[in-house]
Amino acid sequence: MEIVLVRHGQPEWIRDGLNVVDPPLTELGTAQAEQTGAVLAAESFDDLIVSPLQRARLTAAPLLRHHGREEVIEPWLHEIREPDWHGTPSELAAKAYAEERSRPAEERWRGVEGGEPSREFVERVRAGATQFLAARGMYRSEQILPVWHIDRPETRLAVVAHAGVNGVLLSLLLGLDPVPWEWDRFVTGHASITRLESMELGDGHTFSLIRLSDLEHLGADQRTR
Repeated sequence: MEIVLVRHGQPEWIRDGLNVVDPPLTELGTAQAEQTGAVLAAESFDDLIVSPLQRARLTAAPLLRHHGREEVIEPWLHEIREPDWHGTPSELAAKAYAEERSRPAEERWRGVEGGEPSREFVERVRAGATQFLAARGMYRSEQILPVWHIDRPETRLAVVAHAGVNGVLLSLLLGLDPVPWEWDRFVTGHASITRLESMELGDGHTFSLIRLSDLEHLGADQRTR
């Protein structure tokens, strides 16, 4: 089984010095999305799912167009929910994240004040992914090691989402304990491509991280994070 995780292109987080909630892509982000769609155009996918947020949907649009597919949104791919900062000074968000990063590790499970707690975010994504994969004949075996049962090892799945969501998915598939900083554990650039492949064992399958944050399809001046 191959799973391709795409991070959205560069978003317009700040406009005229003010925070933008659920931002669209910048002009550069749109170009990044086009390049990503083009490089993945020749590949086939059994499922291609997208986060409900605008920056992921705009990133997925060129890929869907190349494949002639309809958009399939999975709500559990929503990135961690931030406070309602829309229209507030950009310094407000920067200050809140700086405060969150300054806490002792265990206290970071609380997340940014007024937003979705990191623990709830991780549990939401892991639960959604587990249900989605189980419906397709894939589930974790009942043992300590990260061994999976996969009905159809030839399956190829593409996910267009976010740094945090994709980090949670990587941790789940690789059998790692979750942390409240998944977006910093696996650092991925905008419009990057990350690939996992299943490897057959004597009693199931396990996943190998083949490539993390591949940006070779982007020019050196197009690479951001």
